Amino acid sequence: MMTPTEPALEPGVRPEISEVNQPAAELASAPATPADETEAEILVNREEFEALQRDLDQALAKADEHWKLYLGAHAEMENLRKRTERDVQNAHKFALERFFGELLPVRDSLEMGLAAANGAVDVAKLREGVELTLKQLATAMEKFGARELNPVGAKFNPAEHEAMAMVPGGQAEPNTVVQVIQKGYVLNERLIRPAKVLVAQAAPKPAG
Repeated sequence: MMTPTEPALEPGVRPEISEVNQPAAELASAPATPADETEAEILVNREEFEALQRDLDQALAKADEHWKLYLGAHAEMENLRKRTERDVQNAHKFALERFFGELLPVRDSLEMGLAAANGAVDVAKLREGVELTLKQLATAMEKFGARELNPVGAKFNPAEHEAMAMVPGGQAEPNTVVQVIQKGYVLNERLIRPAKVLVAQAAPKPAG
């Protein structure tokens, strides 16, 4: 039985070297493969990611700082609003307390005068007591910025006076107040009640 024989090599002939046995220098000079490019791209992207992460952390820290500042300012504004409301309420309350404190002597005087009128009435003393009480009341009102409008002889002012009628003025100048029916009052330069007045009218012209 015959066995296969390997082909004989001619003397001096060497077998060809396969690609696997190529020199290292040739492999080193070979162009970069797609895998190498992908790895470099990943490295670059990681650096960019880390930079973006740092920027994000800084932005979050700033946002947290601003949020805390906002909460502090909001709390301060809320406290200021409450203090202002409380101060306004106290101002109204204490202003009324002061006003009533000034009125109490007036009430005391009226009560004493009324009690004295139960017996024999001395008109002169009664008048004196009423005048004193009225003076106390006027003083109390003035302390709080109130002043009366009693414009007899003044020019009629529609901003402060209410004309009830036009009457012959006689010697008075036309359009002046000849009589005050009811006094008016101003509180801190704000009209509370106009004065009700009679106004002098111009003398009729003689028939030509």
